Amino acid sequence: MAWVKRIGLFVAVNLLVMVTISFVLNLLGVGPHLTRRGMDWGSLMVFCLVWGMGGAFISLALSRMMAKWMMGVKVIPTDTRDPSLQGLLQEVHELARAARLPVMPEVGIYDSPEVNAFATGPSKSRSLVAVSTGLLQRMRREEVKGVLGHEVAHIANGDMVTMTLVQGVVNAFVMFLARAIAFGLTMAGSSRDEEESSTSTPMSYYIVTFVLEMIFMVLGSIVVAWFSRYREFRADAGGAKLAGRGPMVQALQSLQRNVEMIDTGAQPAIASLKISSRPGGLMKLFSTHPPLEERIERLMKAGA
Repeated sequence: MAWVKRIGLFVAVNLLVMVTISFVLNLLGVGPHLTRRGMDWGSLMVFCLVWGMGGAFISLALSRMMAKWMMGVKVIPTDTRDPSLQGLLQEVHELARAARLPVMPEVGIYDSPEVNAFATGPSKSRSLVAVSTGLLQRMRREEVKGVLGHEVAHIANGDMVTMTLVQGVVNAFVMFLARAIAFGLTMAGSSRDEEESSTSTPMSYYIVTFVLEMIFMVLGSIVVAWFSRYREFRADAGGAKLAGRGPMVQALQSLQRNVEMIDTGAQPAIASLKISSRPGGLMKLFSTHPPLEERIERLMKAGA
């Protein structure tokens, strides 16, 4: 069953992250940041930086494999004899050459009625462009070209690495601020001359840290979402340059007509990589994509 596979993959990846980061911390000789004498701020900074950035970059390194497993992406072999698949492969490779990518991205299809596509991968040399069967069925060739141009622009702009850096920095700040403030609220008043072990840390410290992390994660996600929306405007402009402004505008207009065919469930890790999401309403601050009408308007004004 698909959900069992996803849960198993989620658990496996998180175990890998925990083991890897624990090994790195031991290698760096980073000790406990909360000691009998108070907070070791140097250890805390290294701890938060390694955990915050490490998890993000391990996920990035596994992004192509994760996308294939989670979304069921089937990579199109370069020697395929299927005319429609040959055309899709050729289109992506032409756009990749125009974008001067060092290596042609893998091209794949995933079986879904949604009208969408995404790009992922740890670098410009190891990338994947995937489109849904729903998009291929509902869009005309020029519209598909616009979508593909947008996704290739993401790769050319290095957006996967940039978003990973942003997420990693936010993660590190969230962890550091939560622990620093929790220490100030619950630990600063305790005697520093106690000859007790660090296991005497009040439970209130951990509770306050947990609550603050939840609050700061929400605030941090607003920052990440804002940057993601900015990144989408850049990819639209890049797609217009690679595929032509007309096909790019037509692609967004087609997405607007098929907005009900956007998958809102399933994979939050993949959602920000796609070309579109449903309108956010009151949750607009947390949306990874700007409204389609705003994206179309910007492209139209840029071409005026």
